[in-house]
Amino acid sequence: QLQLAESGGGLVQPGGSLRLSCAVSGGDSDIQALSWYRQAPGQQREFVALVDRNNGTIYADSAKGRFTVSSMDIKSMVVLQMSSLNPEDTAVYYCKAYRHGYDFWGQGAQVTVSS
Repeated sequence: QLQLAESGGGLVQPGGSLRLSCAVSGGDSDIQALSWYRQAPGQQREFVALVDRNNGTIYADSAKGRFTVSSMDIKSMVVLQMSSLNPEDTAVYYCKAYRHGYDFWGQGAQVTVSS
C-alpha cells in the first residue's frame, strides 16, 4: 500500500519561494506518475504539476515559469520548487501517486502567502 507524506509547507511573503517535498513509502516501479494538486478555501482541488517515470513534466498554466516539479526516484520522492509566490497560491498542496489506475493521496501541506 502506497503512502505519501508532504512536507515543507508554511508561511512565505509575496514574491518568496518555497520547496515542498513528498516522500513515498511502499513505492515500486509500477508508479507511473507523481503529481501535485492544491485546494484553496472554498474552491475545488486543482492540478498543479506532474512528473512521470520517464521524467516528463506537465504544468498548469498558473504554475508555468514559476514552479518546477522533479523526482530523482519516482518510487520514493517528488519535489515542487515554487518561486514568485503570490497570495493566490495560498492553498493546501497535495501529492498524488498514480499506479495501475489508482490514485493515492497524501494528507496535504498548507502553504500561505501573505505579508
